Amino acid sequence: MLPTFSPTASASAATPPPRPIPGSYGPPVIGALRDRLDYFWFQSQDEFFRRRAAANRSTVFRTNIPPTFPFFVGVDPRVVAVVDAAAFTALFDSTLVDKRDILIGPYNPGAGFTGGTRVGVYLDTEEPEHGRVKEFAMALLHRGAQAWPAELRAAADAMLDAVEADLLAKQQQATGGKASASYLVPLQQCIFRFLCKALVGADPAADWVVDRFGFTILDVWLAVQLLPTQKVGVIQPLEELLIHSFPLPSFVIWPGYHLLYRFVEKHGAETVELAAREHGIGEKDAINNLLFVLGFNAFGGFSVFLPFLVAKIGEASDPAAGLRRRLREEVRATNVGGGDAVFGFKAVRGEMPLVRSTVYEMLRMRPPVPLQFGRARKDFVLRSHGGAGFQVAKGEVLCGYQPLAMRDPEVFDRPEEFVPERFLGDEGQALLQHLFWSNGPENSQPAAGNKQCAAKEVVVDTACMLVAELFRRYDDFEVEGTSFTKLVKRQPAASSSSLSPAPAAAAEPSVK
Repeated sequence: MLPTFSPTASASAATPPPRPIPGSYGPPVIGALRDRLDYFWFQSQDEFFRRRAAANRSTVFRTNIPPTFPFFVGVDPRVVAVVDAAAFTALFDSTLVDKRDILIGPYNPGAGFTGGTRVGVYLDTEEPEHGRVKEFAMALLHRGAQAWPAELRAAADAMLDAVEADLLAKQQQATGGKASASYLVPLQQCIFRFLCKALVGADPAADWVVDRFGFTILDVWLAVQLLPTQKVGVIQPLEELLIHSFPLPSFVIWPGYHLLYRFVEKHGAETVELAAREHGIGEKDAINNLLFVLGFNAFGGFSVFLPFLVAKIGEASDPAAGLRRRLREEVRATNVGGGDAVFGFKAVRGEMPLVRSTVYEMLRMRPPVPLQFGRARKDFVLRSHGGAGFQVAKGEVLCGYQPLAMRDPEVFDRPEEFVPERFLGDEGQALLQHLFWSNGPENSQPAAGNKQCAAKEVVVDTACMLVAELFRRYDDFEVEGTSFTKLVKRQPAASSSSLSPAPAAAAEPSVK
């Protein structure tokens, strides 16, 4: 649990004066290296922030964040860490923080990974190009909204067909034990194909290399940018020496990136022309921004979040009071739940409150992007719970760790538990102001003048649609890790003249 300390719990009538931020960066080089080894090697990411919050008796403190020594030239690892919900909101205030070139922290992979273009997420709201790129991204989502549910349904069906066939084949080969079929690769293929169609307006099937290997290219492209900041879990100290000690070069991903660039240039020409005609963005910058939205924002975010969502709902023990049964009943009670119609935005926004609350709760527990950064535009007082204030100096980097901020015991009851019903009703809706996964509160809206994810609503809707598709197709399923171990195909509803119970075999780990 996130510890509650006296500054956080204070609720005095008078606002206390600001105080210096506790914590230390340690000796030059050695302090940063020590924190880096703790972050990657000796502690988990959660433990890293929890221990320092406890040691400083504060939810705002100074620490170093990787990457660091020896070959990250010009990267200053010193940050002000923020792990409570109240202080975290400063990261969304564009009058206080600058988001220029600080997407993943003090380390910036560089424009070589994006075809030489500084794409929208690296631009600050005060840069004129930011508004044009953000409006272009929102226009893409608006244009693709009509086709989005149908394309997702088609891609999800292909994914589940592949998983079913794999599970059935493994069951037939198994001589003992439980068979399983991984959904990770089919899910990534599903995400890539439907996003290409809905966002870019291009069918990957037009290029067999892109259709077959496009998602792998994006995986490698993402990995080379992010690995210096991520724990991989390979044999130490090889990981520290080969991955965390120097920035990885962009030229290693250029052949794959160039392939995707030419694909968008050729098959997404209408979308690229829209960028120039309505938003004043040139062809090169339009394609590079499109690829970033497709690969980093959309594909990368979904690839991280959706496996956690499916795994949580599919837990064999189903600890949350029969969650799968309740989700199935809600999905099938909708206007389209009994037939083959496509679940659209209207259904998942208005007719599936438990499905939506479950998705919100998973975003609270497992945000796709755990860290948010911002550089102070000026000297200001960072306010935490109870008015506790910390003096932040101009130029200092704030590092908000979302998994702890969204488990703040001052805000959430049973903060460490997964509670699917948490966001139901008026009280649940009020909690949305503390759901920060999208680089802004869930009850605010993305706009050209802020840094909130343009696809905030669509991400939640898409996750809800995928859950609905699972229960449209299956009466039940179970998951271990990223593999299905049971898929019970949907049975026709019993007629009024039939009182026969469901077959006992449906409980077996097999495709029915």
